[in-house]
Parts: sequence; structure tokens; C-alpha cells
Amino acid sequence: MGIALLFLVCTAMLGAQTPDFSGIYQGGGSLNDISEGLKPGESLPLRPEARKILEARLSKDDPEARCLPTGVPRIAPYPWRIVQTPSHIFFLFEGNIHSYRQIFMDGRVHPADPDPSWYGHSIGHFEGKTLVVDTVGYNDLSWFDFKGHPHTERLHTVERYTFNGPNKLVDQVMIEDPGAYEKPFQVTFTAERAPAGFELMEYICQENNQDVSHIQGPTTIGGDPARPQGTLGKH
Repeated sequence: MGIALLFLVCTAMLGAQTPDFSGIYQGGGSLNDISEGLKPGESLPLRPEARKILEARLSKDDPEARCLPTGVPRIAPYPWRIVQTPSHIFFLFEGNIHSYRQIFMDGRVHPADPDPSWYGHSIGHFEGKTLVVDTVGYNDLSWFDFKGHPHTERLHTVERYTFNGPNKLVDQVMIEDPGAYEKPFQVTFTAERAPAGFELMEYICQENNQDVSHIQGPTTIGGDPARPQGTLGKH
């Protein structure tokens, strides 16, 4: 009986181990249009005032084009790394401004009055094999995508990261923002893990940035034609 009980305890401990998300990925967030992450047949529940903001935006005003952070759940079309420790998880971004995002894994709660920021205040925990990240305290400066979908400082996101096979990291994001959307909605994106030996490259967006002066007209599809998504390993 004692041996059997010990076996069950060891099995439970092994099953309870949290997955290691450390590694380099590409994709996994909204890029051209956040609605691409909706389930078939769904549409974004934009409030009329938010739709007016969307329709008035111009490509030259995109914060990402001006070397500013992408926010959440938007992602730049460049690789990014997860660094996982017991107390923190960091997302390190190659493109844009070499920015980073930190997720507190030490059991703390959100501050009562967080100072609004581009990536907000993120706290995380594991539910089985899923990493759950709850974030509040966003500013209203980032766009959800190249299209220009807006959000307000009332934005609240809950991301659920789960592996689907060894090289696919699925991110289900529940988005709640009563300032810009009539009800919460969920989008799903998948990141691709980089092959062994792949490393981030230095990318300084602010250095010799000549794009903004040439960007004209309404918002449109963006990205990097020299290295579109799905081309990891082809630096």
C-alpha cells in the first residue's frame, strides 16, 4: 500500500509540473486586423463612437509605425522571446523598440489605481498546462492592429496560452472594454516556435526611420514583405 501511494503521489507531482514556455516565437497576436482572430460568423461589437475613431484613422498615425509599443494583443511581424522564471515571465520583442513585457507570477494582485501604460499591469498563474495572464491598467494609445481598431483605458484582457503540439503556442484572448466595445469578445491566434539555434536580431526602429514620411492615406494592411509570418528561420 505504501509503495502504491508513493507512486500515485509522484505521478501527481509530475502531472502538476508547469510547462516551460521559454523560447523564440513569431506571430501569436493581431497584426493586420484583429477581427481575423474571431470565430467564423462573429464580428467586433464596436460602439458607434469607437467606429468613428476607426474610420478617421490614417496610416501615418499608427503608433507602431512610429516605433511605439504594439500593446496587447497586437504583435509586430518579427520574432519575440519568452523568458520564464518562477517569479516573472518576460516577453522580449525583436522589432519595434526592443521593448519588453513583464508578467508577475508571484501571487500579487493588481494595484488599486495602476498607472496607465502601453502593456498594462499583468499578473499570471497556471491552470494545468495553460498560462493565464490577466492585464489591466492600459493607456489608450496603442492600436489593436494595422487597421486601427481602438480601445480605451478601461481595457481588460485575459490571455490563455496553451501548446498545441511542440511548436504551436495558441493564445486565446478575452477582451473587455466597455468604453469602445458593447460586450466582451474573444480572439484566438497561434505563434510558431523557432527552430533550434534561432536567435533574435538587433532591430532599432528609431534608427534612420524613414517610413513615416512616406505613409499616406487610410489604414491598410502592414507587415514586412521581406519576411512575412510563417518564415521563421529565414533571416
